[in-house]
Amino acid sequence: MDDVDAVQAQIARTMLASGDWVTARLDGVAYLEKSPLIYWMMAASYRVLGVSDWAARLPLALAAVLLCWVTYRFGRWAMGERAGVYAGVSLATAAGLYLFTRILIPDATLTLTITVAIWAAMRLLEPDEPRRGAWIAGMGVALGCGLLLKGLIAVVFPALAIAAYLAVTRQLLHWTAWRRLALGRVALCALLIAAPWHLLAMVRNPPLVAFSMHSGPGEYRGFFWFYFFNEHLLRFLNLRYPRDYNTVPRALFWALNLVWLFPWSAYLAGAGRLSYAPETRAGRMRLMAVCWIGMVMLFFTFSTTQEYYSMPTYPAMALLIGSALAEGRLFRLGSRALMAVCAGLTAGLGTLLALVARIHVTGEIAQALVQHPEMYTLSLGHMGDLTLAAFAYLKLPLAVATAAFGGGTAGLWLARRSTGKTVAVLAAMMIVFFQASRLALVRFDSYLGSYPLAERLVQSPPGALIEADAYYAFSSVFFYTDRTALLWNGRKDNLEYGSYAPDAPRAFIGDEEFAARWRSDARYYLLAYDTDLPRVAELAGRDRVHVVAENSGNSLVTNLP
Repeated sequence: MDDVDAVQAQIARTMLASGDWVTARLDGVAYLEKSPLIYWMMAASYRVLGVSDWAARLPLALAAVLLCWVTYRFGRWAMGERAGVYAGVSLATAAGLYLFTRILIPDATLTLTITVAIWAAMRLLEPDEPRRGAWIAGMGVALGCGLLLKGLIAVVFPALAIAAYLAVTRQLLHWTAWRRLALGRVALCALLIAAPWHLLAMVRNPPLVAFSMHSGPGEYRGFFWFYFFNEHLLRFLNLRYPRDYNTVPRALFWALNLVWLFPWSAYLAGAGRLSYAPETRAGRMRLMAVCWIGMVMLFFTFSTTQEYYSMPTYPAMALLIGSALAEGRLFRLGSRALMAVCAGLTAGLGTLLALVARIHVTGEIAQALVQHPEMYTLSLGHMGDLTLAAFAYLKLPLAVATAAFGGGTAGLWLARRSTGKTVAVLAAMMIVFFQASRLALVRFDSYLGSYPLAERLVQSPPGALIEADAYYAFSSVFFYTDRTALLWNGRKDNLEYGSYAPDAPRAFIGDEEFAARWRSDARYYLLAYDTDLPRVAELAGRDRVHVVAENSGNSLVTNLP
């Protein structure tokens, strides 16, 4: 897809081709805001399997599977086999984990490192833990990899959760607990993994250090300032420039966790009936889960947020849900509530399917959508584009989703007396629903991506490429063609800061240079929104606008016949 999905994949491809594993680049411009491990993982996949969108997604898919397995093992160690299985299954089939792993963001992998770090801390705090050395190393590796995935929050979240847990269990001021955690050895291991890249990035993108709380256009202070100040501190304070992101309202951010953990969130209330006595391992684990959830959510209550920022809490909530299911706490109440929700979804989706069943559709789904660009800085901003007419293009996904929830409703009734059977029914329901979601995403492919334009560009005569607007707008074209472009009025958003670096390539052009190039005898191609084409004609003449391909309101045009 366009936007961040293809951007991440292309950065990894550039790293592999250039051999520069330190500084991420897009269109030759330094892209300093993200840690590199996600790119290294994709590049390694490319090296083994070749460059493809499938190879780009494989590391994230494996990380998600490993996350569910670690959650199962964590739960089994603390609460027993059944609770562990229920925790792993509930996480694996939760709506949020599926939804937010459709795009190439590192958050599921980050959540894996946080989960391993917290589990390791719990193991180290056990007085009779027989494999202390392995868990010290495991915690250090997890924190080091987390730092290379998404920066300081990979350490901040486990640290806050562990500190809160020690405070609740009255161990915060006890030297014995800190000695068991062996934080010096953990920190050394983490630094051995994470420090080399940070130091190299500082050296290769000088000045080495800079300190300022001001962030604005035209300023370049190297990697250290941009990464640690702009991307960590100023983003937390909502003072970062460029302001190319949005934030979810606080109350909605909290409430949406019930959606992201659906359908298992129906059993979360049962966690309130569990024992949290620290005398048992299960009680200690539940206390840690509460501290874990509370610290992450509290952190983002004071920061900017995206819908998926609460993902690091998913394993903790899955552990509580698994424990509540294993002990049967409020099981029948949760099942009844879930049965009502699934019945309502079945009726709603069935009604929607009936309303659009006889609507004949032609062409692409884009013509039935209403764009809301102001919402696209949110991860789910495109959801607001849907209209009733758009659902006429989604009849098969609607039918499959209706069948999933209808079958889930019936299955819940039949399995109402058995926790194990209920878990199996819900897992099967969500697997079928995920297939419906996949079918819908396929239908949206041409709207969310630009593969048809990339395909035509590859088949066209040679020529230089220009892109109107920011790089992200047509990023899938750059991935599928492996080309760079001149960016017409595109010096903004994520590439703006790197464009001010002393060694930045001359990749950005304004109206005057664009018009001169477009009127020349050399062949150029332009990727642009259809709404930009009148401006092209105004600058270079209508006889210089030849449409090569169109796709969902976007066009590939050339200046020569």
